[in-house]
Amino acid sequence: MHSLRRYLLLITILSIALFINCTTEPDNTAISSDGVEIRFDIQGEGEPALVFVHGWCCDRSYWDAQVPHFAQKYKVVTIDLAGHGESSLGRESYTMEAFGKDVVAVIEKLGIDNIVLIGHSMGGPVILEAARQIPERIIGLVGVDTFARIREPWTQERIDNFLAPFKSDFAEATANIVHQSMFTTESDSVLIEKIVTDMAAAPPEVGLKEVEGLFKYDMIKAFQEVKVPIRCINAGRNQENVEEARQYAPTFEVVAMSNVGHFVMMEDPETFNRLLEETIQEFIR
Repeated sequence: MHSLRRYLLLITILSIALFINCTTEPDNTAISSDGVEIRFDIQGEGEPALVFVHGWCCDRSYWDAQVPHFAQKYKVVTIDLAGHGESSLGRESYTMEAFGKDVVAVIEKLGIDNIVLIGHSMGGPVILEAARQIPERIIGLVGVDTFARIREPWTQERIDNFLAPFKSDFAEATANIVHQSMFTTESDSVLIEKIVTDMAAAPPEVGLKEVEGLFKYDMIKAFQEVKVPIRCINAGRNQENVEEARQYAPTFEVVAMSNVGHFVMMEDPETFNRLLEETIQEFIR
């Protein structure tokens, strides 16, 4: 009888432990405002905290050349936006506002302040939006090969025309645009094929909706509302209209990298990391 009671007690304890484990949010998962699970990694200690946000159809692994470098000195957070990497699918609308809330959810879970947001490509508007939502926590924004044009939202007709080939064959259209516009003749062929394969394999329902969300985003209004310094580390082939951008954000500055394509942080991580460190130190000063 005593053995049976001990057995039943053990089963009860194990069941409770299993229930708690299944219902407790994992340490590397935050819940966004619409219930979508957002995965992230965190390494290192020190301030300011650096929060890295990937671009269209990419994931947090695209910052692998930055994490070990900056984690020696700072707290480093890399995020998979909803519908990307290990984060959940199922969102109704993949807008920049919703992605901004993904970033905010991670920041609030970690309870961090004194933050530099770093966003590649589409991640640029995402960090703008996150900074609008929690301005008191942010000390600076760093766009990575983004903000080449500070534009008004596109018309629906223009968006539909752009998306037509992607709706016909998302993988082929994505592979074509990556091959044709995101690298230079000097870019590493192995890296090119890795990125083409990654991006072409993204869920079409996510890729299409987030492009529409990006082109509908009011970047001018966001630039006007964000009050912290905005810097860019861009490929030299992108000719930004810096003076036009400064009409909306007087602190806007751009530094250019040579002989790299769109993925500047992967093609020349040594130079990129040096420029990013200089920018962080500027924010601190």
